[in-house]
Amino acid sequence: MASRMRPLIGAGARAALSFSARIPAAGELVAPTLEQAVGGKLVLITGSSSGIGRASAHRVAAAGGRVILVARTRETLDQVVAEIAAAGGTAAAYPCDLTDLEAIDGLVAAVSADHGVPDILINNAGRSIRRSVARSYERFHDYERTMALNYFGAVRLTLGVLPGMRARRSGHIINISTMGLQTNTPRFSAYLASKAALDAFARSIAPEIVLDRVDITTVYMPLVRTPMIAPTKHYERLPALSPDAAADLVCEAIRKRPKRVSTPLGTLSNAAYAAVPAVQDILFSQIGHYVA
Repeated sequence: MASRMRPLIGAGARAALSFSARIPAAGELVAPTLEQAVGGKLVLITGSSSGIGRASAHRVAAAGGRVILVARTRETLDQVVAEIAAAGGTAAAYPCDLTDLEAIDGLVAAVSADHGVPDILINNAGRSIRRSVARSYERFHDYERTMALNYFGAVRLTLGVLPGMRARRSGHIINISTMGLQTNTPRFSAYLASKAALDAFARSIAPEIVLDRVDITTVYMPLVRTPMIAPTKHYERLPALSPDAAADLVCEAIRKRPKRVSTPLGTLSNAAYAAVPAVQDILFSQIGHYVA
């Protein structure tokens, strides 16, 4: 009985520590520093050639983490490796098309052979499509494209590293999601559906792996000024985080290992939808006329 209770007690203690780390002010005394959280650790970051992934890679490497950079283009990855090396950090580039499931298997095998199983996996790569449902009737491929990268690619990579994490009895998976799931933003049905699928996957497997000391965190990222949002011109007029500010949220996830990282606006919107969903639908239907 004692041997069976020990993992439960350990998981409960870690959950209590994670909760206490999120308490404003006092939580900073409980949570480790970024250097303590990543020092000597192997951190694999997808979509790390630009934007949030690139900024996060620089922060992790500066804190002593060994960074595995993953994106499609070798040249841009090599540039980030050079930047990190020039600053005294350690990084390696592994080009991979994350919509190619067999290529992901090859990525996992190569990284494991060269460096071992990642301590932290950050599923950051993503594809966003802004298009109203009225303009999507003949564009089913939009839904397939977003699911291919945002869901199937992330799941395949997660399933690739999970056995090693569980066998080692330590690991952390961070999924970069979107505040749009909390606000139910119109015109993003393809993008939000793919992120919601990944969210549901994470919630479902979390109870299966928590006793193996593997945690999953979802970061509900607000709008960030990255190349991904550039095609949507009206975003130029909206407030957005810089990639460095977005990396702050990623670092918070690494340090505190919470179930979720959210902004006050995202949390408030989520609560409002739970209480009065029809009101939020009507409100966004009117806002949509001004940002179409």
